[in-house]
Amino acid sequence: MPRIAAYQPDIPQNLGALMRLSVCFDTPLHVIEPCGFPFSSKAVRKAAMDYAAEAEVIAHPGWDAFQRDRPPGRLVLMTTKGAKPLWDHEFLPDDIILMGRESAGAPPEVHDAADARLLIPMPGGGRSLNIAMAAGITIAEASRQLR
Repeated sequence: MPRIAAYQPDIPQNLGALMRLSVCFDTPLHVIEPCGFPFSSKAVRKAAMDYAAEAEVIAHPGWDAFQRDRPPGRLVLMTTKGAKPLWDHEFLPDDIILMGRESAGAPPEVHDAADARLLIPMPGGGRSLNIAMAAGITIAEASRQLR
């Protein structure tokens, strides 16, 4: 099952939701620090509910550490600047689905490191989705393909 990674998350509630998502889809969650809040904050635990204790969360102190220590597999960046719609991507079991920051997305060096840059088509014309929602859509599509 593909893994989920969050690049410098800004909103503790979103990280909590990503923790719940990782438990529900039985996949690790990589958190690339620094976060825009204390990583052990009460808000994260509240949003994750009782899933926090079950989540396999791997913290990386920065982008370089993540790149050095991450497991093998393609880096699939979800971005509004994506080159390819999510529905046209063929997921592999060892892909790492990377979500950018809520406030700023992912910087150029992260885009450059990505093996694929995907977007979620939004026929309603919205600018972007909440990162936990976008991660849920993406991991569900990956699961559908790999079932």
